[in-house]
Amino acid sequence: MTTNTITAANTHSHSAGRIDFARAAPKVFRSLIGFDAAAREGLDPALVELIQIRASHLNHCAYCLHMHTNDARKAGESEDRLHMVAVWREARHFFSARECAALALTEAVTLIADGGVPDDVYAEAAAQFDEQELAHVLSLIFTINTWNRIALSTAKVAGTDERR
Repeated sequence: MTTNTITAANTHSHSAGRIDFARAAPKVFRSLIGFDAAAREGLDPALVELIQIRASHLNHCAYCLHMHTNDARKAGESEDRLHMVAVWREARHFFSARECAALALTEAVTLIADGGVPDDVYAEAAAQFDEQELAHVLSLIFTINTWNRIALSTAKVAGTDERR
């Protein structure tokens, strides 16, 4: 890629020919923003970002991965932990038991077609979170999977952040 091509790609948040979802379906978009905000309520911001980063890895969503790793850094997350999210099972000592349970649940829900949510994964999450927290963790997993699908379907370009 030439410098001009990179510059051109970074000035547009979606590919030519793809819809601007927020503009085309503003009521739906605003509803998703509200759902996302409600899902986060009461959850540790670091946990929120870890869930969003892991789902974005699994969904191959570079746009959301870039956004949420930047958000995590701004919130004080360490580079070491950010680098270990994709391999958290091999680096459990970087994460708390709650975070590991949330990451396992994120994987199971994100990859639900591969075998559902195993009982042991759900039970561990239920042991780490009270009922309301668990509902919020699940809701956050649902929202990031929706955002990933929107970004991928509309060809959002990593490195652009439309929230600004």
